[in-house]
Amino acid sequence: MADNGLKHILYVEDDADIRTVAKISFEIVGGFELNCCASGMEALQQIRNGYVPDLLLLDVMMPVMDGPTTLSELRKLAPTANTPIVFMTAKVQSVELEYYRNLGALGVIAKPFDPMELSAQINEMWARRQ
Repeated sequence: MADNGLKHILYVEDDADIRTVAKISFEIVGGFELNCCASGMEALQQIRNGYVPDLLLLDVMMPVMDGPTTLSELRKLAPTANTPIVFMTAKVQSVELEYYRNLGALGVIAKPFDPMELSAQINEMWARRQ
């Protein structure tokens, strides 16, 4: 992993299998520290409990609180008010991509993702954030 200031990622994904694959990908392949949450509510609790991520990685389609709603709630909390965001989704039509970028996303990772490329994709988006 390049020393680019990106180390701690808060990943919100309701699918346990995808969380497991992403955790292996980010931590073993990419050298990141991944804090996985199964829901938007769990993510909000992590931030309220003092966790401060460098990057928010949010699944778009989740029950109860979807990714955009989770982002809206995280933006209300001081530690994540300006934290860079990346969405993950199977819906990657141009209209959706434009919507996510308008929400402030650095980018969108398409599902299914390649576990061997996931960290590189995040590093590329992080490098372009300026």
